[in-house]
Amino acid sequence: MTGWNTHDIPDQGGRTAVVTGANGGLGQVVARELARKGARVVLACRSETRGREAVARLADEVPGAEVELRRLDLGDLASVREFARPWDRLDLLVNNAGVMAMPYGTTADGFETQFGVNHLGHFALTGLLMPALLAAPRARVVTVSSMAHLLGNIDPGDLDSGRRYRRWVAYGRSKTANLLFTHELARRLEASGARVTAAAAHPGYAATGLQTAGPRARGSRTAERLMSAGNRVLAQSAEAGALPVLYAATAPDVRPDSFTGPSLAMWRGAPAPSWRAPWTLDDRAGRRLWAESERLTGVSYDSLGS
Repeated sequence: MTGWNTHDIPDQGGRTAVVTGANGGLGQVVARELARKGARVVLACRSETRGREAVARLADEVPGAEVELRRLDLGDLASVREFARPWDRLDLLVNNAGVMAMPYGTTADGFETQFGVNHLGHFALTGLLMPALLAAPRARVVTVSSMAHLLGNIDPGDLDSGRRYRRWVAYGRSKTANLLFTHELARRLEASGARVTAAAAHPGYAATGLQTAGPRARGSRTAERLMSAGNRVLAQSAEAGALPVLYAATAPDVRPDSFTGPSLAMWRGAPAPSWRAPWTLDDRAGRRLWAESERLTGVSYDSLGS
């Protein structure tokens, strides 16, 4: 995969892709490049206003692109169920949307926001869309994690950090949950014989609106300015950060439960296999998180067995 870039994306004609959080940042780039290669792309966005603006930008950048906006609020399981209802077949699901280092808050269903949006919302969405993914010949599920998963393993007794909330640790735990979810999903898909590949990716340090959203929500102008400065000086572009996600989503040699990130110190550069913490490959932890996620969301992956 040395030097892999968007020119290497295989033709996506005839395929339908859903990209969550596609109104900006990595999601917007991923949606644009998939559309450029011929995919029908559904932008799954919480804000309809920002979603419509993203559709207009994409139409300008890729004339003739087949693109559609559908509202999805991953912090509201009713919205997730509504989004998943009309699907017959789906070739690619990119679980990209997320929040980072936010002040303590809860979703519409009462879950801590970062765990609820970053993990539980995508867990429920993937499960509800699984019949449509199984109906496609070579479907793929790509979940975007982060090297910040190193900040915290999940605590089975305190999944939503209710005992002691530390925003960065909670974020790290949610990103660990993304990797454990991918690990267990890949195992179940293989055991069932399904022709669906589950993989994960991370962008390294890429300049998106994610870094400044947390400080802005806390009302910290100083932290927001520092994050903005870091984006300008240290980060790679959103276009570069999206490459590992695009690779995981489209490259023919992607392996189940693989973790793709930037090649240079997992920070920037072309897509490459990325190191991950051993706890993200723990079969027992993956099964335990899966069972709790089913209980909390009410979504079961019945078609895959156990």
